[in-house]
Amino acid sequence: MSAARTDAERVELANTALYEAMERGDTAAMDRLWLDDPDTEVSCVHPGWPVLRGRSEVLRSYALIMASTDYIQFFLTDVEIAVVGDTALVTCTENILSGAPSETEGELGPLVGQLVVATNVFRRAGDGWKVWSHHGSPVLAGREDEEEDDAAEPGA
Repeated sequence: MSAARTDAERVELANTALYEAMERGDTAAMDRLWLDDPDTEVSCVHPGWPVLRGRSEVLRSYALIMASTDYIQFFLTDVEIAVVGDTALVTCTENILSGAPSETEGELGPLVGQLVVATNVFRRAGDGWKVWSHHGSPVLAGREDEEEDDAAEPGA
């Protein structure tokens, strides 16, 4: 018999479920994952989008993205989780692989990679940890320590 999961482990499972729902295009799962509290407004910023506020607007955005995406897969790295009381903060890098539009109907277009840094805020609800806010920002430049490593390599 396994030990009870910690809050951080439960938050990590909820965070993973968010990305798995996107990969599957599962709008019902997405609906279950987001906080549904009339006293707390949810928010979302997809890369390059304005702030979306309100549960219906956020869920509609995910439905539109999932309906227009033939293939998407997330590889999460640099995942950090902090839990304070009934609130949890997850930061991570979304290494995204997606299918670009195809010129031929019914076929997957070329695969495209993208890096996005994300902050996901969760609130503890009666039925588990729920997404309160998501903010994704595209990575447009390398980190300073990577640039220094590249400069130190011969021929760089």
